[in-house]
Amino acid sequence: MTALAEEKSGISLFIPEVYDIVWSLIILLIVAVFFYKFFMPKFNAIFDERARKIEGGIANAEKAQADANAAKEKYEAQLSTARVEASKIRDDARTEASHIIADARSRAESDAEQITANAQRSIASQHQQALVSLKGEVGVLATALAGKILGSELQDSKVQSSMIDQMIDHMDASNAGK
Repeated sequence: MTALAEEKSGISLFIPEVYDIVWSLIILLIVAVFFYKFFMPKFNAIFDERARKIEGGIANAEKAQADANAAKEKYEAQLSTARVEASKIRDDARTEASHIIADARSRAESDAEQITANAQRSIASQHQQALVSLKGEVGVLATALAGKILGSELQDSKVQSSMIDQMIDHMDASNAGK
């Protein structure tokens, strides 16, 4: 054995014999054929399945992205429509408010005019009543004064009445002249 060990020294120690190489190649070839025949189709099937799943996931993701983009565009369109409608409603409300204010103002003005007219009629009526009352009192005072001046009381109602009428006519004439 020492002769065999001495024969093989250095690098030749690491180089196998030819029969070892041939048998190793035959076994490697059998294992490769067995691997190619039985294991490769299973690996290819698994790889193909994974590729389909990944492609399906990518397709689903692209579809979801497209759906999200479509939903976003729809939302933006609805939002712009809502903004336009809100602007229109706001403008309509402003217009209606100005109409309401104008109506309220015109009603207030007509009410004020009516109140003023009623007050003027009331004042004229009270003025008329005051004049009638004043004429009556002036007539009584004038009769009493005339009776004192004449020295006797005017007994006859016709005389009193004509005297009062003359006094009132005289006062009316003097007031009309002013």
